Amino acid sequence: MSSSPLMSTPLRLLLFFFFFFFFFLVVVPVSSSAMSSDVALLLEKIKPALQGPSLTNPELATWNASTPLCLWRGLRWSASSAPVPCSEAGVRSNLSLVYEPTLQLVSLRLPASALSGSLPPELGAFSSLESLLLPVNSLSGPVPLELANSPSLSQLDLASNSLSGALPASLWNLCDRLVSLRLRANALSGPVPDPAAPGSPCDRLRLLDLAENRFDGPFPLFLTGFRALQELDLSANRFSGPVPPELAQLRGLQRLNLSYNNFSGELPAALSRSQFGAAAFQGNDPSLCGAPLRKCGSGSAGPSSGAIAGIVIGTMAGAVVLASVSIGWVQGRKRKSRGLGKGEGDDDGDDGCIEMEAGHEGDEGKLIVFQGGEHLTLEDVLNATGQVMEKTSYGTIYKAKLAEGGNIVLRLLREGSCADTASCLPVIRQLGRVRHENLVPLRAFYQGKRGEKLLIHDYFPNRTLHDLLHESRAGRPLLNWTRRHKIALGIARALAYLHTGQETPIAHGNVRSKNVLVDEFFVPRLTEFGLNKLLVPAVADEMVSAAKSDGYKAPELQKMKKCNPRTDVYAFGILLLEILMGKKPGRGAGKGSGEGSDLPALVKVAVLEENTMDVFDVEILKGIRSPTEEGLVQALKLAMGCCAPVAQVRPDMNEVVKQLEENRPRNRSALYSPADTRSEIGTPL
Repeated sequence: MSSSPLMSTPLRLLLFFFFFFFFFLVVVPVSSSAMSSDVALLLEKIKPALQGPSLTNPELATWNASTPLCLWRGLRWSASSAPVPCSEAGVRSNLSLVYEPTLQLVSLRLPASALSGSLPPELGAFSSLESLLLPVNSLSGPVPLELANSPSLSQLDLASNSLSGALPASLWNLCDRLVSLRLRANALSGPVPDPAAPGSPCDRLRLLDLAENRFDGPFPLFLTGFRALQELDLSANRFSGPVPPELAQLRGLQRLNLSYNNFSGELPAALSRSQFGAAAFQGNDPSLCGAPLRKCGSGSAGPSSGAIAGIVIGTMAGAVVLASVSIGWVQGRKRKSRGLGKGEGDDDGDDGCIEMEAGHEGDEGKLIVFQGGEHLTLEDVLNATGQVMEKTSYGTIYKAKLAEGGNIVLRLLREGSCADTASCLPVIRQLGRVRHENLVPLRAFYQGKRGEKLLIHDYFPNRTLHDLLHESRAGRPLLNWTRRHKIALGIARALAYLHTGQETPIAHGNVRSKNVLVDEFFVPRLTEFGLNKLLVPAVADEMVSAAKSDGYKAPELQKMKKCNPRTDVYAFGILLLEILMGKKPGRGAGKGSGEGSDLPALVKVAVLEENTMDVFDVEILKGIRSPTEEGLVQALKLAMGCCAPVAQVRPDMNEVVKQLEENRPRNRSALYSPADTRSEIGTPL
């Protein structure tokens, strides 16, 4: 036994070397040189470029050696020239596949995945890559020249990104195997370059979509030699000059769109006898003529009698509106003067409020009024007869009728839901200063002697956006894209004002369709903003939980309960998807009529399966020839960007407003029209 310490030394050395080799062979990851060349390229070059400044993209996070290859999102593989059978359980869980030397990338598909980087030139180095589909992301920068080196690429879809610069001529090197090329809705500019090898037939290319870019110059004449083309879309660019007669030689062409460019002159006679209607050529230079457009040589007529009458009526209506505004302003000034005279407190002029208290100690409480609420008195509020409209986690909402006529909304905060008066009043005063046409203003605040608290608002006899989108009863107005866009833009403007139009930013905290009132002219008004700042943490958490069950909760709120402008952006993205799709948001599959759907997931599946148009509400597509031209696809891309899982990738609300304004529907004739209903039964909105 006395020799055991000496005998243990070799044993310890043996154990040390054992663990040393175990650590480096098992624990330490194998170097990238041991991986398949395609896997190494994907991890070292492609992943860092596509995720841009964000290092936590959830889609790309699955690309790592500690995750089985079959679970890497958006990828398909082959090994020994055969598809990797990821449907088999054993293969699906195999961690060693990344080291298979014959492994090759076949498909890279990540639509609507919040990618925000650039296209790496190494994409052209995958020898077996057949499909590169990255639409509806935020990729920027140029299309790399090296992409044309990919020897197997047959499908390329980079639509609805922010790619810029000139299109490389080398791209046509893919012509011998390319079947579809989609580059629409980017910022690509300059002329479309001719192929390096003139006369290339590109005899497999069926679909070419370059719409909604900034391409200019004449019609790319070489395209008329692509005899296999079935769909050609050059719309919404800056092409000019004549439409070439050679275009009629594309006998297999089934869909053509040259609208909204600067094409001029006479359409070729052979082309006019084709199946394409006037919509394929609308929105070009006024000189563009010939069937199916107006006959060449026919001048435009002067304004019709109906147009003249419209001008006269519009002028008269403007005068009436101006007179009404003037009278209303004068009456408002008088009411304000009367209101000032009623209060015992003075307007301090700094916070836009007037404090009005009961006449002596021991009365019912204290009323603070804000701009537009000067006519209210403590007696008015206490004597109003209330009717319950809604019960929430934080209190009860009443419709109250004033004794002298008119209605107000009383929002009674439940006992214990609000912070103490000292910390509550600064927030109340801040909310009382908020004034925007798309926000329901706070007119007054009542603090009772027993601690009861009332928020007092104007009453708007309108339906909520939730009801308009999801109710099917008679009398519901038609919600075409023009009207939905107006609603979405109004909500976005309201949120942008809350986030940046105040000295101290206000996070709404509860953005959802139930909190949007819509009037008969489709003007939205957002309510319940800033309530999360008033509530104690436990009650605020209940509000966040309700947002989660309704599908509006941002992912980061799982750990961080406090709302902020970025969580508002996420909720707005879900709301915009709800507007576009006509489906209730939620966490489930949404197969039942009353269930909510994971709307971003539905969009991703549709884009992946190339059925993007199927996600739109049927009603929103009525009267629309091209969803892309009318801004629908751009709005869908914007919504998905707002719903990015990583908060830093989301746009701010000012950028959202800008994009919505830049992509207004072309037909806005119904924008300010009262609601047309889907049925003559019942009362319009």
